[in-house]
Amino acid sequence: MTNRYTLEVSKEFSGIRADAYLVQIFPSLSRSALQKLIEQELVIRNNQPCKKNEKIKSGDRIVITIPEPEPLTIDAENIPLDIVYEDDDLLVVNKPKGMVVHPAAGNFSHTLVNALLYHCGDSLSGINGIIRPGIVHRIDKDTSGLLIVAKSDAAHRGLAQQIQEHDFLREYEAVAYGNIKKDEQVIHLPIARSKTDRKKMCVSYDQNARDAITHCTVLHRYRGFTHVRCRLETGRTHQIRVHLSYIGHPLAGDAVYGPRKAISQLNGQCLHAKTIGFVHPITGRNLYFDSTLPAYFTDFLRTLQDEEK
Repeated sequence: MTNRYTLEVSKEFSGIRADAYLVQIFPSLSRSALQKLIEQELVIRNNQPCKKNEKIKSGDRIVITIPEPEPLTIDAENIPLDIVYEDDDLLVVNKPKGMVVHPAAGNFSHTLVNALLYHCGDSLSGINGIIRPGIVHRIDKDTSGLLIVAKSDAAHRGLAQQIQEHDFLREYEAVAYGNIKKDEQVIHLPIARSKTDRKKMCVSYDQNARDAITHCTVLHRYRGFTHVRCRLETGRTHQIRVHLSYIGHPLAGDAVYGPRKAISQLNGQCLHAKTIGFVHPITGRNLYFDSTLPAYFTDFLRTLQDEEK
């Protein structure tokens, strides 16, 4: 079924590019997917086809049409899943470190989506089309932890709205380099894609940068490292990794934003999506899930020594 949405641009978004605006309104859709809809003239601004690089204004009326998803061409694979909750509309899965969430160039098999297609069959929302069925939000390949998957389009829309309005609890635990001196702090720094390396994000004050807020709490200080809890108020790509690196405390094991010689035993950043809480978009129930820290995380903590007092 084709989905059509009519939007009126509020003052806070005045002056930004149309594609940047739509990414914020539809966080479950990638920027490239939205740009494709614009190119197909499925985004109408004030009764005229919209261009991806044109800037919108307060009061603009935008109508976006999201076509029915194409038939799935991704193979279902019998990969075990750690499902912590499931009903007819959604499920919550505990993703292991090293698993890619959705197929992309070079990774069309052994992903979470391949496993979900086997487990759920055709009972996954189609809002994201053929590549990311059911995926409402993402975590990196080398980040472990809780992820919500929508099984119905209605659930997908409701969850995406909660993310957009920040009515969505997402707490991570991480180990960062150095001694983070503040017990609690709010890192409020905008994030954009790096202009020198398109695979990286960076703190930026460019007009296309997106607001990003991370609440960081120290849990324990070790010699040379700090165990922290990070609560996301926004959910930008690589947000925790970029924010902690920018303030001088990159994540242990992070070869992209940390020291060139990463801690090999971690096989990527020491970051776990531990807690998630939201209102069920269909039943209205408050749901809250907390996961245990995985072995790679606790094993690393055991190698550290407490900070000298």
